[in-house]
Amino acid sequence: MIPFEHHSTEFASHRNLILAKNGMIATGSTLASSAGLEILRKGGNAVDAAIATAAGLTVVEPTANGLGGDCFAIVWMNKEIFGLNASGYSPKNLTLASVREKHGDIEKMPMFDWTPVMVPGQIKGWEALSKRFGKLPLSECLLPAIQYATEGFPVGTTLADGWKASVVRYLEKEENHPRFDGWKDTFLFDGKAPQFGDVVRLPDHAKTLESIAKFGSDVFYKGEIADRIVEESKKYSGFFEKSDLEEYDVEWVEPISSDYRGYTVMEIPANSQGAITLMALNILKQFELKNHQSIDTIHKQIEATKMAFTDGLEHISDPRITNITDLLSDEYGIVRSKQMKKRAQIYSPLTPHSSGTVYLATADNEGNMVSFIQSNYTGFGSGMVVPGTGIAMNNRGAQFSLNKNHINVVAPRKKTLHTIIPGFLMKDGGAIGPFGIMGGFMQPQAHLQVLSHMIDFHINPQEALDVPRWQWVEGKKIWVEESFDQRLMKQLIKRGHDVEVSKQVSSFGRGQVILRLKNGTLVGGCESRTDSNIACY
Repeated sequence: MIPFEHHSTEFASHRNLILAKNGMIATGSTLASSAGLEILRKGGNAVDAAIATAAGLTVVEPTANGLGGDCFAIVWMNKEIFGLNASGYSPKNLTLASVREKHGDIEKMPMFDWTPVMVPGQIKGWEALSKRFGKLPLSECLLPAIQYATEGFPVGTTLADGWKASVVRYLEKEENHPRFDGWKDTFLFDGKAPQFGDVVRLPDHAKTLESIAKFGSDVFYKGEIADRIVEESKKYSGFFEKSDLEEYDVEWVEPISSDYRGYTVMEIPANSQGAITLMALNILKQFELKNHQSIDTIHKQIEATKMAFTDGLEHISDPRITNITDLLSDEYGIVRSKQMKKRAQIYSPLTPHSSGTVYLATADNEGNMVSFIQSNYTGFGSGMVVPGTGIAMNNRGAQFSLNKNHINVVAPRKKTLHTIIPGFLMKDGGAIGPFGIMGGFMQPQAHLQVLSHMIDFHINPQEALDVPRWQWVEGKKIWVEESFDQRLMKQLIKRGHDVEVSKQVSSFGRGQVILRLKNGTLVGGCESRTDSNIACY
């Protein structure tokens, strides 16, 4: 167990640590957490609760995920660790030539169109988890989400802001193209985004969840829903064939790990960017860090992050062609650490993007725990919604490169570099607990910051989440939160960092942590930057 002070100190968000004995759900939505808790109370385990929470999040937080997305999970079940990669691949007709033929000589993959839509892996992921580990049937786990979609749910501040921003993204910037009609009909009400306090019902979403509950994932990948996805794709010159959906399956993987000062940090392997977290930690552990709010510590954290991104973004892609064993070694960390200077350096020309993602952590009274994350990539995703289904399709393919010589170049049936990463912490072969921080390319950076706060400086999980964050953007450019220490900002500038205060709270990620004490007590921390919640009993 990580030793930490249980009381909040300098970075308190006025949220105390949450403790429980029998079960805990931590996520960004009160309603979604309640869905998971309901399943635990019905006799479900941590996996059942994770599925219920994830399904609930597609309803009550559609601005950050949906039924057309992907998911990853790390599962601690019966004292064994398992990894699930439920990310989708590109359609077989998606090639560099076909993209050029449709869009001309563009420099980047489009974001909002059927072109960047990948086969959604999420529904298959839920079912795979349920079949392998669940105590309750999948249909039972989907009931709370169906109820929210049918009966309605109230809109909070963060959700209302995200919905409003999506109107600008899909309609104003894209000149109200008819391909967005499905999104408008599904997610706008009287032509407007819902506002704070409005009660939203998503009947099409409910019908799709009911079909999945009744018929399983086959209805999504081989049945009526698959037919409708292909039909809509072809209508707007997309690349889907039904075989793309029919032939998809999830992958069970062995999580990758790194030792960080005696603790085992676990992530999902490629095509996930989780390796970037481990690479950065391997660099950082070569140094002795004395104060979590010193210029020396923060500078080293930033430079280690930049180095890891340099190599990760260059080498991580589809699991079949990714080989980064050397990058996960201690030798890599030693070599890179010797290249660090006291002034900021430029290591990578690639620019991280923002995204829409939801993360959740669950734990039950049998010792089982789940770290789970799902996403449509940016917000509602591509803006392509299959009419009458409530399915907002992802735009994960926007992460492909159009450089024919890049490892991540667009190609048929290929998985692209994936930003979403669930994390899990262990020590001496035993589980400590799940953690995760949402937010595109902010995720490895936030993993590093929160883990360093907890392991290096024994800061409790709630306060570790509350500490003002920095984000590397590109080159020497760093964003910091408005609450970031002004003295440290000036010192970072003196060291050559280009520091900018960002008012976009969502840019710095939204995290959850559940840790188990030696006596079995569950300790939870949740994100103060959003409508985050822990449900427990």
